[in-house]
Amino acid sequence: MKSGNKISQIVRLKQVVQRWRRRTPSAGSLAVYVGAERHRFVIPTRFLKLHVFVSLLNKAEEEFGFQTTGGLVLPCDVVTFNKLLKGLDRDERGVGDLDIDCFTAKCSELVGEFSSSCKVFESHSFTLLLQKS
Repeated sequence: MKSGNKISQIVRLKQVVQRWRRRTPSAGSLAVYVGAERHRFVIPTRFLKLHVFVSLLNKAEEEFGFQTTGGLVLPCDVVTFNKLLKGLDRDERGVGDLDIDCFTAKCSELVGEFSSSCKVFESHSFTLLLQKS
């Protein structure tokens, strides 16, 4: 076998391993798919204990049932999910205590849309966070 051919095989193998590592969540994390386009996010597994994610998982069960194949699909649009992740990054406990409907309603209120049926959540940091979004 030629030396050049062996080197190119090693390079290709290294590229495959790097792609695989980018697609595989690290320990303590979980890949979820969001939106109609199934955008992939990797989230910490600790998020699954937060009330906001529990309510999102309940909605996923209602909408999709229990899936046995593929990844975990969440019924949320990508923009809202990004806002949720940013909110959790800044105030995990405060945002995590909301349910997904309340979080979505709070986001809508701050952009001037009408929302209802959301318990009042009084957190200065959360209000500031959403005003910056």
